[in-house]
Amino acid sequence: MDSIYYLIINIGILLSTPFLLTKMAFDRSFRADIMGRFFTHRNLLVQKGCIWIHASSVGEVRAANIMIQGMKALGMQKPIVLSTFTLTGYDLARKEGLDPVFRLPPDTAFFLNPLLDKIDPAILILIEAEFWPGLLRLCQKRSVPVFLANGRISKQSLERYQKIKPIFHWLTEAIRVFSMRSKTDSNRLAKLGTARSRIVTTGNIKFDAKASENGHVLPVEERPANIVFGSTRPGDEGPVMEAIVELRKDFPNLNCVVAPRHIERCKEVEGLIKDFGLDYQLFSELSETHDADKGSLILMDQLGHLNDCYAKATIAFVGGGFNPRFGGHNILEPALAGLPVIFGPLMNNFQEEADLLIESGGGIQIDDPRELPATLKGLLDDDQERIRIGKLAKDIVEENRGALTANIELIQKILSNAEGELC
Repeated sequence: MDSIYYLIINIGILLSTPFLLTKMAFDRSFRADIMGRFFTHRNLLVQKGCIWIHASSVGEVRAANIMIQGMKALGMQKPIVLSTFTLTGYDLARKEGLDPVFRLPPDTAFFLNPLLDKIDPAILILIEAEFWPGLLRLCQKRSVPVFLANGRISKQSLERYQKIKPIFHWLTEAIRVFSMRSKTDSNRLAKLGTARSRIVTTGNIKFDAKASENGHVLPVEERPANIVFGSTRPGDEGPVMEAIVELRKDFPNLNCVVAPRHIERCKEVEGLIKDFGLDYQLFSELSETHDADKGSLILMDQLGHLNDCYAKATIAFVGGGFNPRFGGHNILEPALAGLPVIFGPLMNNFQEEADLLIESGGGIQIDDPRELPATLKGLLDDDQERIRIGKLAKDIVEENRGALTANIELIQKILSNAEGELC
């Protein structure tokens, strides 16, 4: 199976090389992306016996950051190396000071063996659902233990993997412990035939995130009317603009931030804002004298600032929940900031978090984007109710902390080669 996989990957690289070279010649951003994949790992210093954490993109990098800070706080002495798949994940990691960080090279022995020779990890920690066959098989051959942190198996992934169970078992054979973020995820993994002795339900590490440490953050009850539309996806921004136009009739000084899930969509969203005749500013062009009390619309075109925006907001809408293809996005970050959190009905990637927020009264799930203006207006009209709902959202996050400690204890057990089923 290993040889077949490597053969397919290598043939794929060879066949795509003419296309890649042509596009690289004419597309600067694509060239930077490909060069990063092939070469950033070459700048690494020797990291013998390190803890290697792999996080695909922005959301996984944030979870990795929580874990890295937790490890350092507990005095773990081994060096920590972080890798990402996407360029946006890499940029966020650099911005957050998570060096050394590199882009994961192509999943073949030709690229991975020299990398593994250089860093010689004591353990590889995968965040959420990062199954790279070549990487996992090479770790198994080198007796490098692999740990899945904050693991998740969506309903769609379960259906796909059930059709190829033998391949899934081959793929995940190297993973010693699956630390899953919910009982639902653990049960789905068990349905795929993974031994229960390898599965632990520890909860979601993202509950252990710290609130923004920006020193200028106002208490919730003192913040100006400010709505953050976070992690928006195609199909979200139209209803968002309609809501802003409608709300401005009653709240002319309303401040709004629109943060697309993918920064590269900013030009597209800019065009939509202009179509609605709204004045706006790019976040990257804000001056120090920007007056947030006079009503503004800010388009977030930089990574790493969304949590700070939540920390200054009064209400949050999180996108991606109106299309099953997206499955929702992280609703815990605005909840931690003490905000009422509004989201759509299709939250399959964050179903347990959505259920918790709804049951606690801190989350507001709407079935149709046309409900957005009325829902927002109701919260803006009633300060006490808005603050009450936000407090419930924050409280449920606080009550569910603890996954970080549980994951780090499992990692320490593996590193110390303690006896027991898990190790």
